[in-house]
Amino acid sequence: MSLTDRERDFENRFIHDQELRFRIEARRNKLVALWAAEKLGMPEPDARTYAQDVVRASFMKAGDNDVFEKIRDDLAKGKVQQSDHQVRRTIEEMLLLAERQVMAE
Repeated sequence: MSLTDRERDFENRFIHDQELRFRIEARRNKLVALWAAEKLGMPEPDARTYAQDVVRASFMKAGDNDVFEKIRDDLAKGKVQQSDHQVRRTIEEMLLLAERQVMAE
């Protein structure tokens, strides 16, 4: 394998890994949003719309804080008691679940 082939292989692997990471994070954000929607007592159609809103919100800033802040603020507005730790722990749990789901596809 030539150096050019190895570089191309590395670039392709990097692109694949980035796409996979994007899909996993988007799935995690959807799962977290559905969890929050359930806590907020949203009916299913509203929960799906809310999940789409959370996924869109995740594109506003780099990192996970935008999703955390939106979920935390929405729970607080809905008078749902969840500590920051509980919300962050749920985000972490949903990341593991999202990874398993995406890898199984």
